Amino acid sequence: MTGRLRAFGAFWYDFIVGDDWRGAAAVALALAATALLVHVAEVNAWWLMPACVIAALGWSLRRATTGRPLSPARRVRAGRTGRAPRLSPGRAP
Repeated sequence: MTGRLRAFGAFWYDFIVGDDWRGAAAVALALAATALLVHVAEVNAWWLMPACVIAALGWSLRRATTGRPLSPARRVRAGRTGRAPRLSPGRAP
């Protein structure tokens, strides 16, 4: 049962956070700001969430497409180490 719960949690973490935790945090902050505006200030704030999501997407795309080279740690996480993958003995490619 624990393995299933762990797999379920890992799926949702990967689905929501994915590769960019900053984007997920921006959307969470936008949800909180929208809720505060609606419930505390009684403002019809339906427009805030789409605007924040579009801004977060643009911010994420800009960071992802800049010409900066990846740091060694990010290169390893992205699978771009520049080396051929190691194969275990006795296994054909």
